[in-house]
Amino acid sequence: MNYCEILEDAETIAVVGISSNPDKTSRNIARYLHSVGYNVIGINPNCSEPELESIKIYNKLQDVPGKIDIVDVFRKSDDVDDLIEDILAVKPKTLWLQLGIVNEDAMQAARNAGIKAIQDRCIYIEHKNCGFA
Repeated sequence: MNYCEILEDAETIAVVGISSNPDKTSRNIARYLHSVGYNVIGINPNCSEPELESIKIYNKLQDVPGKIDIVDVFRKSDDVDDLIEDILAVKPKTLWLQLGIVNEDAMQAARNAGIKAIQDRCIYIEHKNCGFA
């Protein structure tokens, strides 16, 4: 799979599990993606803030207006089972599970729906490896 093409073609990235803690990896990567020009949307039903550092926060994927190109997940592998229905409903071009997150059932469900599926890869590292920033 060509990660560089996926990242080059993407405009909107939804970060599922973005943390309200500015020191957490999910927040740092969301901040980075925003700084390099992506329209970054945060998904966190437990966040009381409507926005974190210019990143609009929504409770769930279906609340996001417009098309989502990449759903980037920062949740435990088992939690992806609870997210897959919402992911399939918004039908992003790509489902991206961050480094250390593996869920074969979710990957297969995404592929069956025509969604590119990536797991156990860091979007930040791949973006850097592509030489975009």
